Amino acid sequence: MRGTLRERRSHLPCGESPSPQPSPRKRGEGEDRADMAAIDYDLELRRAGAHATGGWRRVLFLAQRHVLGAAGLIIMTVFVLTAIFADFIARYDPLTVDSARALARPSWAHWMGTDSFGRDVFSRIIHGARISLAVGIGSTALGGTIGVIVGLTSGYLSGWVDLVFQRVSDVLQALPLLVLALIMTAALGPSLPNVIIAIAIPLIPTVSRVTRANTLALREQPFVEAAKSIGMSEMRIALRHVLPNTLAPLIVLATAQLGSTILTEASLSFLGLGIPEPYPSWGRMLSESAAEYVRTAPWLVIFPGIAISLAVFGANLFGDALRDILDPRQRG
Repeated sequence: MRGTLRERRSHLPCGESPSPQPSPRKRGEGEDRADMAAIDYDLELRRAGAHATGGWRRVLFLAQRHVLGAAGLIIMTVFVLTAIFADFIARYDPLTVDSARALARPSWAHWMGTDSFGRDVFSRIIHGARISLAVGIGSTALGGTIGVIVGLTSGYLSGWVDLVFQRVSDVLQALPLLVLALIMTAALGPSLPNVIIAIAIPLIPTVSRVTRANTLALREQPFVEAAKSIGMSEMRIALRHVLPNTLAPLIVLATAQLGSTILTEASLSFLGLGIPEPYPSWGRMLSESAAEYVRTAPWLVIFPGIAISLAVFGANLFGDALRDILDPRQRG
């Protein structure tokens, strides 16, 4: 840089100095106004969702912003409708045995083929959606309800109550979900209510920990102190003021756990400790076919496996999108 400046000075006449470099021109008010006029404010407001005031417009805006979550919701809606209208969708009775059509390939008469007893696979998968969703929703609701009660009581009362509840939660949380569900199912016996209870119990510690953490943060808030100052009972404060403020993370947690409960039920049925015969269950359909007919009749493994994968995939996608919507820290 110095050499360049010396060369420039050497070419100048005696007594003259190099002209200063022009300073950058300042932006005028007219240019700023032109840039502001070029912004399409209506388009920017529409992108931010300001025009999504109605219910359906709000849903459409969220679906456009969370495409994968909308896809997961569609998948779960299809499974729920399939479970509700299974009697009208299924072409055959899922329990009817027809030995003459055993291991029939997929055809127009049997869209997904038949099993070793001649039962229609498509009808059994349709009715199996009822069992999977009943176990998933039932165990999530039962475990979530007990976990909320335990976590709310533990976090709000504190003291020795909190100590006892948390030590019990530590014991339950030390074992994986599937292992604890196996122990509970083996002790209770294979049946639909017992499977729901066996899967619900391992969910209690996770829900209680989330509820307790939110309760500990909320009980010191000014609105709780104000409720105490006017003589409101502790039970009413906990149920009316603390619990509603913990529902958002609980909804996200319940949606995320729905997929794991469906997968756990399929695993228990695969191991022979889930829903007993002759009721159709996706996991039991796999256990009956995986070892013996995986090569000779692959449709007995493929279609139940696709049903399980889609149900878990849809629940997880919807749970992730719901977390992004309800959790302010996840919003971009």
